[in-house]
Amino acid sequence: MKPIIIGVVALLVAAVAIVFIVTRETPVAETPDPVASVPAATAPPAPAPAPEPTPTAPAPATTTAPVKKAPVAKKAEPAPAVPAAATLATLILDTDVPGASVFMNREYVGTTPLRLAKLEPGTKELKLTVDGHDGIERSVELAAGDNPVTLRFREVRLNKRIPVAHKHGMGGCEGTLVATVDGLAYETSNKGDAFKLPYAQVESFLVDYLDKNLKVKQKGGKTWNFTDKNASNADALFVFHRDVEAARKKLAEGYAAVR
Repeated sequence: MKPIIIGVVALLVAAVAIVFIVTRETPVAETPDPVASVPAATAPPAPAPAPEPTPTAPAPATTTAPVKKAPVAKKAEPAPAVPAAATLATLILDTDVPGASVFMNREYVGTTPLRLAKLEPGTKELKLTVDGHDGIERSVELAAGDNPVTLRFREVRLNKRIPVAHKHGMGGCEGTLVATVDGLAYETSNKGDAFKLPYAQVESFLVDYLDKNLKVKQKGGKTWNFTDKNASNADALFVFHRDVEAARKKLAEGYAAVR
């Protein structure tokens, strides 16, 4: 037993000796100092001093013109409302004979005296009738506001004209027979036949429908015989004579003459 133990110990001692010898003969590589192994770097040259900045002239101040803003369109304000009364018309109608029936544009609107409000301005056709008098027909122009109008039944308006031919002993002439509230007149280029007679100087004023003749005789003077040169009958002569006689009658009754 002892010899085995002694052999193991001897082997151990031999191994330790071998390791010692090996470690002494093989130098341990020294780890280089990283700082010492790096060659000293060449110091970089000192930087050249930066050149002083060349002073530059200050940029000229630019004056920016203020930008004009486009004018804002104002909202159109509505026109003030005009009262209806200022744009409508009122007819204030009176007659010299009260109680006349009034028709406006063929519509019955009342009797005179009459006030009609809220009418549209413009031309209105009036027709008035009353017992004992000829009717009146007038066109009246109404403006905004009050429109006083007076119509008279007791007045005479007459302005009639008719082309005629005058027959006399030797030949004849042509012209126009005229009737107004002032009298009768014959307008012609034949100055010897022309006349102008107030009704007070008319002695005779007669129409013969069958003979197609209208006779005018001056008191104590000349006689004229007229025919209608534009018609084959005496209709126009008849109407002319009728209107003249109606006017003469009214004048004799005291009606006012309207010239």
